Amino acid sequence: MLSHPFDDDKLREECGVFGCIGMDDAASFVALGLHALQHRGQEAGGIITHHAESGFQSAHRFGLVRDNFTKQGVIETLPGRIGIGHVRYSTAGSKGATQIRDVQPFFGEFAMGGAALAHNGNITNADAIRRELIERGSIFQSSSDSECLIHLMARSFQKTIPERMKDALRRAEGAFSVVAMTRTKLIGVRDPLGVRPLVLGSLNGGWVLASETCALDIIGADFVREIEPGEMVVITDKGVETMRPFAPQKSRFCLFEHVYFSRPDSFFGGRSVYETRRRIGVELAREAPVDADLVCPVPDSGTPAAIGYSQESGIEFALGITRNQYMGRTFIEPSQQIRSMGVRLKLNVNRALIRGKRIILVDDSVVRGTTSQKIKEMILEAGAKEVHFRIASPPTAWPCFYGVDTPDRENLLAARMTEDEMRDHIGVDSLRFVSLNGLYRAAGEAEGRNDACPQYCDACFSGEYPVAPHDMLERGFQPKHAAE
Repeated sequence: MLSHPFDDDKLREECGVFGCIGMDDAASFVALGLHALQHRGQEAGGIITHHAESGFQSAHRFGLVRDNFTKQGVIETLPGRIGIGHVRYSTAGSKGATQIRDVQPFFGEFAMGGAALAHNGNITNADAIRRELIERGSIFQSSSDSECLIHLMARSFQKTIPERMKDALRRAEGAFSVVAMTRTKLIGVRDPLGVRPLVLGSLNGGWVLASETCALDIIGADFVREIEPGEMVVITDKGVETMRPFAPQKSRFCLFEHVYFSRPDSFFGGRSVYETRRRIGVELAREAPVDADLVCPVPDSGTPAAIGYSQESGIEFALGITRNQYMGRTFIEPSQQIRSMGVRLKLNVNRALIRGKRIILVDDSVVRGTTSQKIKEMILEAGAKEVHFRIASPPTAWPCFYGVDTPDRENLLAARMTEDEMRDHIGVDSLRFVSLNGLYRAAGEAEGRNDACPQYCDACFSGEYPVAPHDMLERGFQPKHAAE
């Protein structure tokens, strides 16, 4: 089920990764972990395991984990005590037209044995790497940037898989949290800036790597710690070995993980994602108060911020919009008449609650603006007296190149309009976004954003990219200093 009913007008995290070692029937644990991470990718998924007798086994499927990896017959084809898995949307690669060969994890057979790899993030110099590798004879099987890592590992002269992985990742730029495996090792790596998340857990003497802590909870694993930015861990039956393959840099964790991508029951840096989102609502109420009768979230991602806004403002919280819990991505739309119902297939307004009231609608973001317009129309049709939008993130004016599906800049409403122009375009009585400093305060930075050295990656709001998006620059992307 989608975390937001409009998958066509939201930024989407593109991948979730999970791995475990030292557990009987590892594939079952991987499937459960991927199920908990389904919000990070609903297009396809894959699992690879290793068994001492049968070797490496894999299964790659389109669709949801629950539809593909919960059947005992599938799990029985994936024996072993070590395994990794991946759920995805497409970023680099055939966006919207994925083929099964694009679905991770990827596998490679090297001189010292096989290895599998799953990657969350985006390699921003993948085009240049791919061109170089092809010129040197590499033959690619997918359109994914992640496959570059397998080829770089194959060309390394190092004697072990972890050392070859270090070689490969030192060539890669951008954002990456990688979970990999050999016959006997589970490996986890985060890029030097730590843009994408990766956590370590333990369970009954075994070990787990996952994109979020909620994936540890589903299998009953204990949270041990986050993999640190620029850290590699190599896990065997003997325990966890840590190493530092990259020059140290200041962390720039993705701020939008706190706003929308991660599940609210996860936590990062010792901080609850839910509490951060609630605090965003508090900041919004302080920065953008308005006289109204009800605070209503756009379900489900706007709910924590709406609660915070209500608590700070003293205005009653109410569920003015109900989401159809059974409206999935695969709903059949057989005719234009049905398609024109659009929003009503996914959301419904509580008319008895809304009629005659001044409504504050709290949502997580505005991307193209189409969702906001449709919801506003529904609220007004239900008899609302006024509609005020409060957005739990700053205006999204720049595309992300670090593992998030973002429209081209010209399709981002905030790149073309001022806040007042967006208000008039959407057609609401008022529209206000939380400030970037307010968002930083909600995320635990009491003094707000350090403009000289930002504590998070906030490129989608600020246009300041911590790693130059070289591939996109080659394609003609205009960075902030050139676009302004």
